Amino acid sequence: MNIIQLTKAIVVYTLLLSSSLQLAIAAVSNNQTYTLTNDKPIVLMLAQGSDPLVKWASETLAKDLHSRLAVKVELKTWSVGDYKRPQNSAQQSIFIGQTKQLNTDLPINLPQQQAWESFVYSAQAQSLYIVGSDVRGTVYGVFELAERLGISPWIWWADATPEQVDIVSTNIENGKIHQPSVQYRGIFLNDEDWSLLPWAAKNFDAKQQNIGGKTYQKIFELLLRLKANTIWPAMHPGTQAFFRNPANQQMARQYHIFVGSSHAEPMLRNNVDEWDKNTMGDYNYVNNRQQVKKYWQQRVEQLDNQLDLPLFTIGMRGIHDSKMLGAKSQQDSLDILAQVLDDQRAMLTQHFKQDAKTIPQMFIPYKEVLALYNLGLKVPEDVTLVWPDDNYGYIRRLSSKQEQQRIGGSGVYYHLSYWGRPHDYLWLSTTQPGLIWYEMSRAYANGANKIWIANVGDIKPAEYNTEFFLDLAWDINSIAANSISKHKYNWLTREFGLAVAEQLTEVFNQFYQLAFIRRPEFMGWSQTEPTTQTHLTEFNLDTLRERLAAYQNMLAAVDKHKPIDKSSAYFQLVEYPIKGAYWLNAKFIYRHLAALTPNSQQADVYMQQAEDAHTQIKLLTQYYNSLSNGKWQHFMHDSPRSQPVFKPVQAIDTSVQSTYNWTNQTPLVLKQAGEFSQTSAPKPYAWQQISQLGFSQQAMTLAPFTAETFAQQQAWIEYQVELATTGLHKVHLRFLPIHANDFNHQISVEANGRPLGEVYINTKGRSEQWKQDVLRNYHPVTLPFDVKKAGKQTIRIYFNHSNIVLDQLAVFANDQQVPYQL
Repeated sequence: MNIIQLTKAIVVYTLLLSSSLQLAIAAVSNNQTYTLTNDKPIVLMLAQGSDPLVKWASETLAKDLHSRLAVKVELKTWSVGDYKRPQNSAQQSIFIGQTKQLNTDLPINLPQQQAWESFVYSAQAQSLYIVGSDVRGTVYGVFELAERLGISPWIWWADATPEQVDIVSTNIENGKIHQPSVQYRGIFLNDEDWSLLPWAAKNFDAKQQNIGGKTYQKIFELLLRLKANTIWPAMHPGTQAFFRNPANQQMARQYHIFVGSSHAEPMLRNNVDEWDKNTMGDYNYVNNRQQVKKYWQQRVEQLDNQLDLPLFTIGMRGIHDSKMLGAKSQQDSLDILAQVLDDQRAMLTQHFKQDAKTIPQMFIPYKEVLALYNLGLKVPEDVTLVWPDDNYGYIRRLSSKQEQQRIGGSGVYYHLSYWGRPHDYLWLSTTQPGLIWYEMSRAYANGANKIWIANVGDIKPAEYNTEFFLDLAWDINSIAANSISKHKYNWLTREFGLAVAEQLTEVFNQFYQLAFIRRPEFMGWSQTEPTTQTHLTEFNLDTLRERLAAYQNMLAAVDKHKPIDKSSAYFQLVEYPIKGAYWLNAKFIYRHLAALTPNSQQADVYMQQAEDAHTQIKLLTQYYNSLSNGKWQHFMHDSPRSQPVFKPVQAIDTSVQSTYNWTNQTPLVLKQAGEFSQTSAPKPYAWQQISQLGFSQQAMTLAPFTAETFAQQQAWIEYQVELATTGLHKVHLRFLPIHANDFNHQISVEANGRPLGEVYINTKGRSEQWKQDVLRNYHPVTLPFDVKKAGKQTIRIYFNHSNIVLDQLAVFANDQQVPYQL
């Protein structure tokens, strides 16, 4: 399959639920309301000769509409020349087909056949036309309509049964071509040991006793509903390799899903399951090259005549996320890897009898491989560079201006779930949507539009973040810097109705903010690789009590707005993540309070509350696994990898635990980043506030997000503060730990026109500074500030780069300790 050049378009994403009758308007204007009611049958007219996948999508839409409107829905065949026939006023019709199936004189702005995954809507009298450029484009048009009419993509995966209504409406942009911003969009199933694998093996796919074709069928159906097209299959120990089961491959072809593989799984091989050291020797390209090449060749031959399916990852690392074997030095590693790339591409060319440039390939410079790339590893121009984040949501590198000219383009591999140092976050999905939005928007602005893959762990409970990520991948302009919260509101409206959406939106905004300040899994202040035991938090006492009260208020709101008719979906999508986060926080907050309480009886009460919190998590999880008559049995696991944070708490003696000062250390002045007085930036850049990002939820950076170093005129942002005292103080700044290609992000600070200092703010590798930065989501800068005169002070911060993000500013007395949370 030739690599198709991705085209871009702005797509308007809307969700409009109407409670009053609106008549369908004849297609003349560009935008109009299209309405379906339950007082007339609906007929889905499928174009003659449609692909089986389009037929499946149409049949699924028929079921969706029946469940939404409780109306009779029929599926009929649409003959090419029938569009001129008089409309039947006794029925509501939806015509579904591809451009190649239609007459060119149809009064619709048809998408071009060669366009990638595009579709168009056109309302004609009482009928709606959905026309796609290709099979997937047509299917996406079908499921976009379903979603606009109130059908959740999670109808199966979260039991999100649609509410029955008498009428549904949506805005139709007549003739507007809808097409994806990113060509390949999908998910990586990873760290599946605790949930997806046991659920499939013991429950849903029990006949296969593994993640098999039945499971992948449901995953692929979900991907198509989310307008995605790519899977990186599960690959942990115990999981059968995707291509070892013919049913998996057959499902991928049936659902037109591209199959790729991770940074550690080149040439579509699952090394953990498929490389047998006893019969094959070491997975070593220096000492065992012919066996390794034979191993790769076998997979290539298995995919004979199926180049519409695979996305080949090229390169090599060790088995299961380790370094490549056989190299004696970094330069040796670079040379070996260069030879690997040449050999793999030659293999593809020879077997498929076409230039490797025409076969989709990607190279993922993850961990130590990024260092080799930066040393000068030459990756062929047609290969897509897929940039990984640092596992905690901060993309390590993006294409330079020169790299953006590569014909293979670039993409991103992004973690919404992670196993590894400094600490896992495998249980709840708590990445702040504002961070996802900024990093992926920044990636797109710097050319990453070829492939986006999100590591979603076990899929559940990452439903919302997965959809948020894929919505951006479909249309990068569908969510703006000031509409991140609106996206959540629309999502909650679709799932649970307008009556609770506003209140729950505020709950989730706070949920993500609290998790950004400290993820639930990090509340034990322990680490992994090597594993350390939990200890007291670094929050001061006031912050602990405020955090506990905030979670308790969230719980009250969640219980107050619980819908009776959608209890299962509500528990999965709302209750479990929020209550789980609360109880894990409560466990360590109460333990902390017990350790610092001089009253022994009160300390005992606090410890009992900590133990009760641990029990509540167990009960919550047991209930999850009993939902829907056992449909989700074995799916939810509340202690992945059995990290110390998930174990029952033990009392702590503060005299040997820590010397940290837990008394309140309130700053003399605190400014959230959005509370600036003046700004300046070299054109074309301008300062932009990003809602729902950072401790402040109003972090400041520069737009556009293209990476630019300011050699001459630097950008600056200024704050006015009032101080009542003179003498030595300290200015404390918090930046998001954003990475730079050249580690050259630098800020300089002036106070009242006098320089306070210049600081580089990037971390390198997996340093201790980086570990602390990603655990707390900020990089601190503290500079001395000698106040000559009390009263108004002007603090100005200069940025040498466009991709620096400021979150908070504070001023402390010189003898004050800077607390974890300002």
